[in-house]
Amino acid sequence: MEQYYIGGKEIYEKNCANCHQIDGKGLQNLYPPIAGSDFLKDKSKVILLIKNGISGEIMVNGKKYNQPMPANNQLQSLDIAEVVTYIYNEWKVEDKVTTTEEVEKVLNKL
Repeated sequence: MEQYYIGGKEIYEKNCANCHQIDGKGLQNLYPPIAGSDFLKDKSKVILLIKNGISGEIMVNGKKYNQPMPANNQLQSLDIAEVVTYIYNEWKVEDKVTTTEEVEKVLNKL
């Protein structure tokens, strides 16, 4: 758990925090929060979003956001597993490791 959490925190700070902020609260009306986000209910969507990015409108906590999020093609399954582990544990959604197997299962459905 500790390895995934620490690795995920580093990846989050490097790739995500600029828009979603270190505290996960997002940036005004531009970028949605991760902390307290109803979007986290579907981990498969989160994994796909991290890997492939998104453009177009997204609804988070009943509020519309319409800023593109770039794909993170450079992230491997382990990287995604670590950042998802960090996000879900840091913001108290769950208390467990997201495995590379879970990530690959989602990514291989494409």
